[in-house]
Amino acid sequence: QVQLVESGGGSVQAGGSLRLSCAASGYSVCMAWFRQAPGKEREGVARIYTPNGSPWYADSVKGRFTISRDNAKNTLYLEMNALKPEDTAMYYCAAGRNLPCGYFGYNYWGQGTQVTVSS
Repeated sequence: QVQLVESGGGSVQAGGSLRLSCAASGYSVCMAWFRQAPGKEREGVARIYTPNGSPWYADSVKGRFTISRDNAKNTLYLEMNALKPEDTAMYYCAAGRNLPCGYFGYNYWGQGTQVTVSS
């Protein structure tokens, strides 16, 4: 069992930045950030293959968001820059042991942290 605790959400104006953190109680080969806005489907934002740090980004955030992981601290990060109102959502951290790392197959989820971007 891996427990995930997100932090770092908040309210910012468009163009601002936030850094989300996800503290994990153990190791997982795949870790990811998802988001879900009211009335919308859950969207995969970014994911990372832990052994080599290889990242993947959704087109909607490519060039603005950076996913990273501190293996020593078992902590996942999401650096979000140039935020847009459409980035407003609840952001969830997920961890999984199923390969390949994709949209499905995550075994553990955090409780979520709210990100609100005003125009």
